[in-house]
Amino acid sequence: MNDGAGAGSDREREAASSGNPDDAVPDDEREALLTIAGGAVVTAGGVSGQRALTAATEFVLARSLGPAAYGVYALAWRIAQLLSRLVTFGSVPALQRYLPEYAGAPDRQGVVAGLAYATTLGFGAAIAGGIWLAAPWINARTVSDAAFPATMRAFGLLVGLLGVVMIASAIFRAVGSARGEIAFNKLLRPGVRLVGAVGALALGYSVVGVAGGIVAATALLAAVAAPLSARVTGVVPSLRGVSREARRFYDHAAPVAMSSLGKVFQNRVDVLLVGALLTATAAGVYNVVLVLIAIAWIPLLSFNQLLPPVASELYAEGETETLNAVYTSVTRQIVATVIPVLAVLVVFGRELLGLFGDPYVAGYVPLVVYLGGVFVGSAVGATGWLLMMTDHQYARMALDWLLAVLNVALTYAFVVRYGLVGAALGTSLAIAVQNGIQVVLLRRFEGLWPFDRTYLTPLAAGGVALLAMRAIREVVPGGTAVVVGSVAGVAVYVGALRALGVDPRDRLVARELAGRYRAALADRLGR
Repeated sequence: MNDGAGAGSDREREAASSGNPDDAVPDDEREALLTIAGGAVVTAGGVSGQRALTAATEFVLARSLGPAAYGVYALAWRIAQLLSRLVTFGSVPALQRYLPEYAGAPDRQGVVAGLAYATTLGFGAAIAGGIWLAAPWINARTVSDAAFPATMRAFGLLVGLLGVVMIASAIFRAVGSARGEIAFNKLLRPGVRLVGAVGALALGYSVVGVAGGIVAATALLAAVAAPLSARVTGVVPSLRGVSREARRFYDHAAPVAMSSLGKVFQNRVDVLLVGALLTATAAGVYNVVLVLIAIAWIPLLSFNQLLPPVASELYAEGETETLNAVYTSVTRQIVATVIPVLAVLVVFGRELLGLFGDPYVAGYVPLVVYLGGVFVGSAVGATGWLLMMTDHQYARMALDWLLAVLNVALTYAFVVRYGLVGAALGTSLAIAVQNGIQVVLLRRFEGLWPFDRTYLTPLAAGGVALLAMRAIREVVPGGTAVVVGSVAGVAVYVGALRALGVDPRDRLVARELAGRYRAALADRLGR
């Protein structure tokens, strides 16, 4: 079994003996790190744009609809988002698993893509029908608002459309094109939602019209995404010879789909319980909390963009030691990136929530509680993806369902007792327990272990930055404190990192990527 800490010590000794830290980085590891980090840079820009578009949409709707009507929208939208996690029936991870493996066999790639689209469309139609029938029942047991059934039915149609866009984006991602995935999944998808919502509001519609506008705009995007993905990537969906691939495809996709269903109850039961046990206004407040929480997930999502296909390739080639070294470095980079984001949200969370309106400041304590789960989930890295890419999807499925049952019971009790804080507490605990167990399973099954003493450096630097931000908040008034404190806090954080010492692999990645972008910029300016 590999030991991450021991491996890290060996690499440091090799670097010291060679006189150049970069000499200790093998070529295959260097290539993997630069591929993942390069994808992370592109993805971070895309995901940041996605979060900005999402926040803009929620800001416009929260201000225009009012707390009660916005709560109706927020609950229906969140339910649709939950269902969109299920509509592909595990096809997205299956694409990440098999498209890289079939790189030299375009016919087999086409069949995998065809299975993914067919599966998604089938489940999308089933979900839309189920939502159409269940909308009045959901309304009676949640917000009890006359506008909710029509809003929920419209979003039921949206689920399958989102699934098509997700499959098209996943094909880009599986072939190593971070830009294509980002364009459709991270920018155009929230972009058309903003356009649809603003268009409906401009025409004088309320919450039902907003839902219809979003569905219409997303339908146009789905109609473009699938053919453009095939043209650009060369992966043309086909169902010829599907019988040869279906068993292997669903052997991977089905347990992943069951894991996704378990994760709905494990990590997103809070949304359902807030709607069922609290008020429409509380659902709106919690939705704004989730908008800010989404910002904190950007580092993990960014580094995970190209890690699955890289991990799949390394695992298929038996390069477990290299995979462990890459996992360690990438996870440390995730931690180093997420800490300043968490510090800003903890220190200035009240001011940021207040931008949506005074009623939403009530979400500050739930926000801080939820951020604890975000930290744990980020600190262990891509545990879920690595379990799937190393063919342990059934173990993850069993774990997801075991914790789902526990989380439903605990979150219900927490919401009844503590309200919105209880919803955040239940989800935060679920994230922490899930990722803690997954990192142990990775060590047990494959010897993968990401932790060593280099993790202490970003933690210490983060503590210094947090203190600096709090000091600025005490002396700088109002919203100005957010801007001044965030900029100064990040500067203090970077300075503390440099003073404490940056890992050689992190310096290598930063220097190589900076060189690439400087060269690209110089080339463009020189034209």
